[in-house]
Amino acid sequence: MSDHHKTSPLGGRLATLPVMILAPFIFLCVFFIVKRLIFGLGSVSDLNGGYPWGIWIAFDLLVGTGFACGGWALAWAVYVFNRGEYHPLVRPALLASLFGYSLGGLSITIDVGRYWNLPYFYIPGFFNTNSVLFETAVCMTIYIGVMALEFAPALMERFGWKVSLKRLNKVMFFIIALGALLPTMHQSSMGSLMIAAGYKVHPLWQSYELLPLQSVLTAFIMGFSVVVFEGSLVQTGLRGKGPDERSLFTKLIRLTGVFLVIFLVLRFGELIWRGKTGYLFAGDRYALSFWCETALLALPLLIIFINRLRNDSRGLYLAAICMMLGSALWRLNYSLIAFDPGNGYHYFPTAEELLITIGFVAIEVAAYILLIKLLPVLPSLQRVHQDHQAQGKAKV
Repeated sequence: MSDHHKTSPLGGRLATLPVMILAPFIFLCVFFIVKRLIFGLGSVSDLNGGYPWGIWIAFDLLVGTGFACGGWALAWAVYVFNRGEYHPLVRPALLASLFGYSLGGLSITIDVGRYWNLPYFYIPGFFNTNSVLFETAVCMTIYIGVMALEFAPALMERFGWKVSLKRLNKVMFFIIALGALLPTMHQSSMGSLMIAAGYKVHPLWQSYELLPLQSVLTAFIMGFSVVVFEGSLVQTGLRGKGPDERSLFTKLIRLTGVFLVIFLVLRFGELIWRGKTGYLFAGDRYALSFWCETALLALPLLIIFINRLRNDSRGLYLAAICMMLGSALWRLNYSLIAFDPGNGYHYFPTAEELLITIGFVAIEVAAYILLIKLLPVLPSLQRVHQDHQAQGKAKV
């Protein structure tokens, strides 16, 4: 890592106000997970025969891993397409991705009815290679390990372990290549998963040809937009003392706009081609949800085309939030909201299910705050100060 990309721990108090506010939600989350593991799914959830999965899979896994695609999306931009200017954003995005995928894996664990049978998944004689979920689980498991290895240099730097960069780069090339490939596979499989549901998914979202591709596109959209979202929050928290990465955020939003246009063209193209446009004006909750999702994804395009908004921090932040929410709503729709098993089955998450989900988010946010203070994740503030001084002398 060059000096230009030098990172350092942020430092400061660990028991800050945000961490203290999140702590009770983390405690409740752990408590209800233990309750579920001891007394079964029925003790904390509303899952039933028609809805074998609910908010833990729809939000914690599908949406959560989408928000955790920042490291993967930047890996494609930096290492595959050689856009080195985004390199300072990689390590913070990688840390968020590691938490997001780890908690997504935990959500699968607590959602499985007989969780004590999970070790069989790793025994070759019990592999069910005909299942889409098998490919998803394999890729996610390996990818979490890959991200841990990618983040290992930060731990080595923190504890002063000296490793030959030349030797490390030889290994990292393979690890990064694997890290770019695996999410592409399991993110598409998450779309393929609902193809098997057939007519149970509303026609506005059921697409036997495009669901896997649309899932990958939303992964890129969510990945890039969450990098802008998190980076903006960090800059606000540092109160101007951190690096001014607005120019990088502007480029990322523009790049994300390309994936957004492709997604919307495919989305409406499939509806027109298959003669589904009548559902758009049915006036039911499905049509309403579709137009809410579309509005959230279309607004960022307006911001991108207006130069004043595109170069404004608030405009970038708003665009990132809209893309995150729009993509998240699309994933919630095709996996849960627009899913109807029939036969009188109904599902609504219980308070315990919601508190576990909120607790997962609280764990990720609190752990992120703590680790950026303890580990060299963000660009060095000393380096940033020197850059600001150099820029001031250049202007003089």
